[in-house]
Amino acid sequence: MFTDLNVFKMAHAMATHAGRRQAVVAQNMANSDTPGYGARDIPAFADLLGQTGATTMRRTRAGHLAQFSDQSARPSSGIATRGGNTVSIEEEMLKAVEVTRQHDRALAIYKSSLSILRSSLGRP
Repeated sequence: MFTDLNVFKMAHAMATHAGRRQAVVAQNMANSDTPGYGARDIPAFADLLGQTGATTMRRTRAGHLAQFSDQSARPSSGIATRGGNTVSIEEEMLKAVEVTRQHDRALAIYKSSLSILRSSLGRP
């Protein structure tokens, strides 16, 4: 009965995406003074969801939701500095805040859905 709840899958995919994007942002910040390093980013979750469509998220195993995990980091547009580095610490900090909000939103969706499910079962 409750074995295939898409809201939980969506919250999991959103949280996983946020974790991957945060790792890319952290890597960019760590290499902010590396000559020739190009800032990288992955597409926003909403963009990926729009490409695949909400109805295609039906996988159960074998690389579950692989369309999100297969997205590799792509070069981000940025202005190169003297050493050819395109990382802007300010932009990366803003991305980090955006990713944190996305992760918090995914957790809120998960908790709210779990609360609704518990209420429907008559449990507090």
